Amino acid sequence: MFFDYTIRYKSVNTYENPVFEAIWQFLVIPENNSSQEVVLSNFSNSLKAINQYSENGLGFQTIRVHQKKPFSEAIFEAEIKLKKRETNPFGFTTPLSISEELEHVNAHGFKIDFEPYLKTTALTYLPEDYKRLFAFDADKYLFGNLLDLNNWVYLHIYFKTGVTHVGTLLNEIIEKRHGVCQDFTHLFCAIARTNGIPARYVSGYLHQGEGFFGDSQMHAWAEVFLPEIGWIGFDPTNNILANHNHIKVCHGKDYNDCAPLKGIVFSRGSNQTRYTVEVTHAQQ
Repeated sequence: MFFDYTIRYKSVNTYENPVFEAIWQFLVIPENNSSQEVVLSNFSNSLKAINQYSENGLGFQTIRVHQKKPFSEAIFEAEIKLKKRETNPFGFTTPLSISEELEHVNAHGFKIDFEPYLKTTALTYLPEDYKRLFAFDADKYLFGNLLDLNNWVYLHIYFKTGVTHVGTLLNEIIEKRHGVCQDFTHLFCAIARTNGIPARYVSGYLHQGEGFFGDSQMHAWAEVFLPEIGWIGFDPTNNILANHNHIKVCHGKDYNDCAPLKGIVFSRGSNQTRYTVEVTHAQQ
């Protein structure tokens, strides 16, 4: 079964004083992969500046806008049409035994191959006191442990907007037990990596029509690599596996690799940014 999605992204940026020069980089266009295909992608800006398309170091499409003339407001809009295939996230079997799985993830070559998604970053740093918050069961398959972890993070943190920011560290998330999707995802990745499982942060869009929790901007979830199976998406914010409602834009080690907007603005005074994202679909 396929779903036709339409995504409308809008960012309105206003400045107290004139901006004399600015450079922005957007990471908002979904990737093409085995379950999704972008059929239309339009990106525009109110400044009439040139949109420069390129790939970042991880191979995902970015849009750079460089404005050299003074302005006090900048509006960016994207309209994306995408075809998404529904898959069964449980539709696999592992040819390995529990002990063989552990041999794979503990092998030196495996750790080298997946080193970027096993290492700790500032946003996935788990203080020593918290490393035993959730323990994997050595008598259970890795997939079962990760399902349990997904559920544990979902129950441990309460979804609440406005209480954290993109740089909030895990010790605060764990102690206050409030956050948004990026916080759920950072905690999930940190615990998975602590247990030797490669985990990467995923940024994208979520169709919330089925009552899912998600930010008003872009959603975040995790992908983990299981030996002889591959990458599987886990959404701890909603305690589900990623499926057709999840539209992937990119992945990285943490939010910093996947920030939808980065920029340098030469101006003085305050500024305000307002985002809106609308995701709609029609089932085929």
